[in-house]
Amino acid sequence: MGIKFSYNALPQDKYFESDGMRFHYLDWGEPKNPTIIMLHGFAQQSHSWDFVALGLCDKFRIVAFDQRGHGDSDWSQNHNYSLNDYHNDIDNLIKHLGLSETLMVGMSMGGRNAFTYAASHPDLVSALVVVDAAPVAQSSGRDKIRNFVSQEDVHPSIEEFVRMVHGYTPNRPIDQIWGSIKHNVKQLSDGSWTWKYDKFLRSPDRDFRSESKDVSDAMWASLDMLKAPTLLVVGEDSDIVSLDVANQMINRISNSQLVSIPNAGHRVMGDNP
Repeated sequence: MGIKFSYNALPQDKYFESDGMRFHYLDWGEPKNPTIIMLHGFAQQSHSWDFVALGLCDKFRIVAFDQRGHGDSDWSQNHNYSLNDYHNDIDNLIKHLGLSETLMVGMSMGGRNAFTYAASHPDLVSALVVVDAAPVAQSSGRDKIRNFVSQEDVHPSIEEFVRMVHGYTPNRPIDQIWGSIKHNVKQLSDGSWTWKYDKFLRSPDRDFRSESKDVSDAMWASLDMLKAPTLLVVGEDSDIVSLDVANQMINRISNSQLVSIPNAGHRVMGDNP
């Protein structure tokens, strides 16, 4: 995938507690180095950042955690998946790590969680990278994601999930899809396989990308409050964040820069790491 790295690092699997739930995270690099907390997108998990972490963990400590309802972290029994819930988990991770400040990188859902958290915690977040995330999403991309996650979610083999994802992202190498899928599915007692993330989040009856005007307005307002230097990264072929919206965001973030990555759609670090 074109990634240059200093050595073949492997992360440690670690855990912390938040809101009575158990959370999993990957810890790359040395604790003495500056820490970057990485937040994955909807329906993804901490291994989404493996290529990025491998390329950066010689200079930074990378902490990529499975957000609530995803990966190897617990699901919320009460379906508590609001911004405040995600923020509370980030708070508890930072306390668990004993950090006085951190850099933060978030993609899609994780990007929203990152910039809204950074806006309300200027003393903790010293720098911010937002990857293809915005207060509003293009309807075409939002509907594409909804249609994908609403498909049949139990299959007899992992191969069927690889086929599904390859149909969704046909330009991505099949071996890379295998590397991603093996961390995002789990085997059931009858031998079949299903996604690791909370079934509630992929219910066809839940319009998970629809935000009330109040929530959208609050997210736009949070951009005005950002103090940390901010890099906004968008995929040149993204169907989620339009260039117009990206420029509106840059105009509202006081210390910011926009970069557009060629040969990449919404999942920038997977499409063109």
